[in-house]
Amino acid sequence: MSLRRVGWLAAMSVATLLWMSCGEVYRPVVIPIANNPPNPANFHAVFGISTNVAPNPGSVLQIDVSGDSNIGVAHMGINPTHAAMEILGNSSRIFVASAGSVTNGDPDVITAFSPAFSSGIGSPVTFSLPNVGPNQSSAITAISESGNLVTVTLAAAIGEASVGGPIVISGVSIGGYDGNFVISSIAGTTIQYTDPISGLANSSGGTATVPLPTFCSYQPDFVTTTQSNAVYVANYGQENGAHCNLASTDSVAALNTGNNTVANIKYLPPGSHPVLMAETPNALNLYVANQGDGIGPATVLNLSPVDLSTIATIPIGVNPSWIAARPDGQFVYVVTQGDGQLYTISTVANTVASAPQPVGVGANYILYDKSKNRLYVTSPAATANANGLVYVFSATTDSPTPLATPSGNPPGALIIPAAPPCAAAPATCGPVIPVSVAALPDGSRFYVASYQRQLPCSDPNIGTGPCIIPMVTVFDAGSLTIRAASSSMFGSELSLFSTPPFVTGLYAFPEVTSCAPAPIYSPNSVRFRMFATAAADSSHVYVSICDAGVIADISTTTNTLSQGTNADDRLVIDLVTPFSAAPPGPGNHPVPQSPVFLLAGQ
Repeated sequence: MSLRRVGWLAAMSVATLLWMSCGEVYRPVVIPIANNPPNPANFHAVFGISTNVAPNPGSVLQIDVSGDSNIGVAHMGINPTHAAMEILGNSSRIFVASAGSVTNGDPDVITAFSPAFSSGIGSPVTFSLPNVGPNQSSAITAISESGNLVTVTLAAAIGEASVGGPIVISGVSIGGYDGNFVISSIAGTTIQYTDPISGLANSSGGTATVPLPTFCSYQPDFVTTTQSNAVYVANYGQENGAHCNLASTDSVAALNTGNNTVANIKYLPPGSHPVLMAETPNALNLYVANQGDGIGPATVLNLSPVDLSTIATIPIGVNPSWIAARPDGQFVYVVTQGDGQLYTISTVANTVASAPQPVGVGANYILYDKSKNRLYVTSPAATANANGLVYVFSATTDSPTPLATPSGNPPGALIIPAAPPCAAAPATCGPVIPVSVAALPDGSRFYVASYQRQLPCSDPNIGTGPCIIPMVTVFDAGSLTIRAASSSMFGSELSLFSTPPFVTGLYAFPEVTSCAPAPIYSPNSVRFRMFATAAADSSHVYVSICDAGVIADISTTTNTLSQGTNADDRLVIDLVTPFSAAPPGPGNHPVPQSPVFLLAGQ
């Protein structure tokens, strides 16, 4: 092992042990990217999107898959919610939607950046949704800080600015300045305010905006594309905003990535609340799942990617929770949480192609495995068993068919075993809750991320309060049987806390209330308590653990050059994020940002 790697592991160990005693601000989620074909430039990269304490911007952290290390960091918008990748020939860009307006007055933005290579992550580009009126915004020509006093020089005076009023800074080329502040003085094109973060370098670029009296809250919550010159953003929206001249901002925006502008925006009926999208590979259809009120039936819109005109409206069940498209573009699959159904939508007929498949009320995620032409659906609250279930369907026909599974299970269903600490003391534990699946592109295995809640906690490192026990179950994709983990204190399940950075023997973590997804999603809540995705070369699987605030890095292959146990499906390390702007925790220790998405480079 190189001195550089030893030093990096030591630094991670110290930082993470300090952070374990700090505040509950971690909300990691992993999101796979389904673009075709694989992109050699990002073959060995995973991108972690993290939130900061409002009104401070979140960040992106680029992970080198082969080196298990951080190779670049850049600032994003406030409250990132989702991200997607645009393939540009032999390169790519990442687009991150940030619903900053869930904190009153902060901006909603979409941020685009190029991955790091030899020169680091490229300078982010910011797309702003149409939420300001005349005399409310101006370009920043210079920005500097003395102590905590920030001086901003504008290209033009902002007529609506007033001392004591708010100002929003976004898109400054050097990170740290973006946020929402109170104006302390105005002199023509010069505005000053106090920033709690000190020591910022001189910079320029970006925009200064006065959010009142016109400020429309869009709350972007999903991004998708299969093209090289357009990206689409779903905006959850707000009805009759106090300072907005629109009855509703529920909408879908089209970004022109060639000139970095918002090319078009389609406003939807009030209360639509679009939450999911999938574009077909031929770029002829953009399917948008509208949540509605989350209690009654929902709809899926088929929009034209060219002008966002409506092609069809397709009724579905209650509270759609995830969406996936078949790579040939013929079918789109939607899972609904409220009534527990898997819907198959024909892109030719623009109708539900067959009777919905039952997957249990509470079903929250669907993954299309193109190597096996399969669908995996996680159902955390399945009624057929005390534990949640994972449903496996063949997608080779127009109607998904449940694959044969062990006797006693519902058709197509797999039961995830309890973690040994819970199996030994079942009275203290809740059911196993599977929440996401990652399938290796080589078709050999799939990985189910799940957890159990325990009270009192049996882990002596945690205490007796409520805790969660996160784990991964590895399945052989051919036989649908569980593979024993190569190195795990759990036996057949893979435990997700490494040493370092955690103490030896740790298998649980204190429960963080904010990590539990809301019964009905909104952009100020998490989608997943845990999430898994696989590297494009099948060499690693990454699992986020919201309550612990880490991303578990699992090696799926043997490595004859590594020291120690040379086996597949072993936990390598838990990765942490950059420090946040939150006040220091106990012992004056800094608190890291909260990972909310992971994107596997394709």
